[in-house]
Order: sequence, then structure tokens, then C-alpha cells
Amino acid sequence: MKRILLVLAAGLAAGVIAASHAKLPAAPAKSDAEKKAEADKAAASKAKDAESLGKAQDKVVAHYKKTKGGASMAPTSKPAKK
Repeated sequence: MKRILLVLAAGLAAGVIAASHAKLPAAPAKSDAEKKAEADKAAASKAKDAESLGKAQDKVVAHYKKTKGGASMAPTSKPAKK
């Protein structure tokens, strides 16, 4: 019984090792239309993310000005050093 289990375990280990070294087939080449569609999708996503970031930044600035006061945002002039 032990011998059968040992042979079965060895076979399973050999199968796992063989499967881990197997190579997947290469992905098919993309056509120009697919590449263009992918680039357009990425550009639209980037524009949407930039718009969302701008809205979030505006919201944070408005909250800061509301809680800390707009006076603290005024530029201060430093005396010129000679």
C-alpha cells in the first residue's frame, strides 16, 4: 500500500513539474484597427481620470477655504534681502 502511494505521489510530482514548464502559445498579432481602438479607449480613460482628479482637487480646496478661511490663502510678501 505504501509503495502504491509513493509511486502515485512521484507521478503527481512529475506531472506538476511538467505542467509548470509547459509554454503557452503566442498571442495573435493585433490589427491596426484593434490597436487604434485600444489607444482611443486608453485616451478616453485618461481624460476621464484627469477630469475626476480636477473635480476632487477643487472640492478639497473649497473645503479647505471653508474650514481654514480664505485669508490664510492670501500671498504674503517677504521683505527683500540686500
